[in-house]
Amino acid sequence: MWHPAGATDLVVLAHGGMEHSQASPYLWNSALIRMWPFAAAAGTAVPTAAIGLLRYRYRGWNGDSADSAADLRAVLDELPPVIQRVVLIGHSMGGRAVVAAGDHPRVAGVLALAPWLPDDEPLTALRAPVTFAHGTLDTITDPRATTAYANRLRAAGTPVTVYSVAAETHTMLHRPTDWNTLVAEFTQSALSTPSPTTPSAAGDTEPLPEYGRRSSVPAAVWSIAVARLRFPVVARFQAA
Repeated sequence: MWHPAGATDLVVLAHGGMEHSQASPYLWNSALIRMWPFAAAAGTAVPTAAIGLLRYRYRGWNGDSADSAADLRAVLDELPPVIQRVVLIGHSMGGRAVVAAGDHPRVAGVLALAPWLPDDEPLTALRAPVTFAHGTLDTITDPRATTAYANRLRAAGTPVTVYSVAAETHTMLHRPTDWNTLVAEFTQSALSTPSPTTPSAAGDTEPLPEYGRRSSVPAAVWSIAVARLRFPVVARFQAA
């Protein structure tokens, strides 16, 4: 976790996992490492904010236990009073976790990247701003399910922006610059003062703008490794 002196805002990143597993997610797990460029992007966008990368007790969601969501909510409950606003960013199972915990009173925005949102996922009263983004070539989690959940939120009165990321798969390795830019801009907007204007509740799915060239997978993997090695870490936390 990166925690600059005097930080009152926190960005928590929740990584992906498995449907069922009680194995511990090790530090060099690929799903966890994939979040490091997003940590760097958020930290660059809002250098005064603390950045936390959540490491769950278990690699799995584990049915009704919803372990990763429970871990995230425990972290939010136990934060010191100095932390006033928290932006949640999650990928895959982590996207499901940030949606499940996105009604916590300290939350100041929810960004779900290729989230795993089953058809029967309970509706959460997410705290705006809320953005979902999903690759069109994702075969691990369903972009149609993401759109369907967003439409349910809109029907309940929660404004949501949904981006369709053309020619992108679940690992988000073909357009890494665009994903990083989305994370940076969302974080900056969510933590801006005054609070950002929320998008229309009746919006359609939008194409994610292209900010850079599409990357080869090896180049994207190398950029993740560089982010992991260069981003300063002053402490680590793990939900108890």
